[in-house]
Parts: sequence; structure tokens; C-alpha cells
Amino acid sequence: MAGVQTAVALREQGFTGAVTLIGAEPHQPYDRPPLSKAVLLGKAEGSAFDIDFEALGIELVLGREVTGVRPADHELDTAEAPLPYDVLVLATGAEPIRLPGTEGVPGVHLLRTLDDAERLRPVLAAQRDIVVVGAGWIGAEFATAAREAGCSVTVVEAASRPLAGALPEEVAAPMAGWYADSGAVLRTHARVERVEPGEVVLSDGTRLPAGAVVVGIGARPATAWLAGSGIELGGHREVVADAGLRTSAPDVYAVGDCSSFPSGRYGERLLVHHWDNALQGPRTVAANIIGETPAAYDPVPYFWSEQFGRFVQYAGHHASADELVWRGDPTGVAWSVCWLRDGALVAILAVGRPRDLAQGRRLIESATRLAPAQVADPSVPLKKAAL
Repeated sequence: MAGVQTAVALREQGFTGAVTLIGAEPHQPYDRPPLSKAVLLGKAEGSAFDIDFEALGIELVLGREVTGVRPADHELDTAEAPLPYDVLVLATGAEPIRLPGTEGVPGVHLLRTLDDAERLRPVLAAQRDIVVVGAGWIGAEFATAAREAGCSVTVVEAASRPLAGALPEEVAAPMAGWYADSGAVLRTHARVERVEPGEVVLSDGTRLPAGAVVVGIGARPATAWLAGSGIELGGHREVVADAGLRTSAPDVYAVGDCSSFPSGRYGERLLVHHWDNALQGPRTVAANIIGETPAAYDPVPYFWSEQFGRFVQYAGHHASADELVWRGDPTGVAWSVCWLRDGALVAILAVGRPRDLAQGRRLIESATRLAPAQVADPSVPLKKAAL
């Protein structure tokens, strides 16, 4: 998404020079969200972008892995030959974290690429017993698809609750019940000791039957190939970009899951692993490459997840010290949670309440202060809580 949208944005903003899009995968550039839904369930063969690259004058170089970059020489290293560049945009995304000890073990899957989804599709069609490792966003989405396909699903999570790394305990706790409602088994405080053929062995000795194991324990920026380049990386091995999404190397930009950027809105550096960031950031990159009106990137982060029959949306960025305000009953089908900082809305999680999300996103953008008592009343539109 980030690479494709940067190339398209350059053309939309009037760039007339050569644009080359390089990717290690042999497939036409494709969108990732359908991989855990329509493609996985066999409802779609693929998710290629509906873009006429030839008409836009964008050259696609597919199936070519870039192994390094030499900023001083303005050259990329590939297995075939070096490639020169005038301006380089890093949009390598993130790669899933592998479960230690499972390299090469048959029946262990990740879900990040089109090839991953195509390997998993017959597994779901065969209605195997499936163990999902990790109760984060991707684990929940895959479990949802597997249950829809009629598979027996057990999700094991080392933490005490789903989404432990993303949401506070009181917010994530109600979501644990969603698994049982769908017929999936959620086992928390469960660590995988090892994976054997047909079984997952937990640290307490429990053996879970597993016709397939799907690992969803997080992702990290795909930046190992930048070793020795001199391009600055951050604490999560992400490319450190400035407010214009420029890296520490001249004529090199970074956008999407592989990079972090400083947020003036939140007063900290953000590393956002979500689709909307890969859609929005390229417009800033293109504007700064063309250079007519320099642009800063400071979005309200946004993402959504479809899981267990619920549409979950989140906008903004919250910290543990922010005031948490409930809107509605979390045991019901529709509710929201708002986070306030000095009276202003900084983040919102909406479950089945898209209007809350839409209004909340605008209130976050405008840094509007709200009346907490009205925020807490789900019958009052969020915009009406503005002071």
C-alpha cells in the first residue's frame, strides 16, 4: 500500500520524472486487508490494486529483492545488478514475528502475504483443528475466518487477556467473551513450549490437537536489509523519519509500517502498523519530493478490525495516564471508550458505533475539549459534548 500510493501520489501531484516501483514478491501489487477475509475464505482470488501502472508511467520491477542501499552512491543493491536512484522511498512494511523453534516445522503458518493466504485457504477448506498463537488483531481476525469456515479453533495467548499490548485490561476484558460466543476457545496465560506434528505443547504440559498452527504474535519493521547503510534506525529497528518523512540519509524517505515519525499532536514519536498510515503518509512524501509546498505528517492514526461479527474501530493515540470514559455497556453489541487528556479527546475505540468514531476523529483533529458527563452518555452525540 505505502509504495503503491507513493508512486500514484507523485503522478497525481504532477511529478513527471521516472517512477519505479520495486518489490520482492512476483505478484502484481495488492492490498493486504482482504487476505484475512475474502482471499482466505476463497471468496476472492486475489486483491490486486485496480491501478493502470502503465498508463501512469510507473515501471514495475517485480520479484526482485533489494539487499542493500548505499546512500553516498545513490544506489540500491539487488541480486541482479545495482540500481541507481535520484530519490529513494523506503516502503518495505513490517514482517511477522516467528514463533521460536518453529522454523521449518510443517503445518506452521504466518499470515502476511498473498502466498501465506493461499497456503492457508485449503487448510480452512478442509476444516482442520487450528491453533492460533496470539490473541491480537490478526489472531482474532484469522480465528473469525476459521470459525466461519467451520474449523475448530483454539487461541492461545501468553498474556491475561486479548489485545494486551494495545488496550488496557478493563477495555480488553469484555472482548474475551467474543471468542466463546463464536465457538472458539481462548486460553490465556498460555505459553507455547513447542510445536510437534499435529500438536501444540503448552508450557504446563497441555497438548492441543493442531492440524495447523497460525502464528500472530506481532510484527517488526522489515529493515534488516538496511544494515550498514548508515540510515538511522529507532528502538524498534524502524527507520527514523522526520516530520516530512525524510530519513537521516539525503534524498531518502520512509513511509508506512517500516518507519516512525514525530507527532506534534501527541508529543512523541509514533510507529503505526496500520493500513491507513500507509494510505495517508505517501501524500506527504510526494509533496516533499516535488518540493513546491513542504508538508508535515501528523495524522490522527486510525484502524479497523472485523472480528466475531463486530466492527471495531480505533482513532487517535492514548497513554495510560489519559482519562478513560465509557460510552455504553461493554457487554452489549455496541459501545465506545474515549480517552481524554486535559479535557480534550485524544483517542476513541468504537465497537459497532461508527458515528462515534467519525465524530470522535474530527474532535481529535480539532483538539476540542469535551464535557466528560456528556461523553459518558451514549444517547448524546459526541459532537454535542464539545465545550
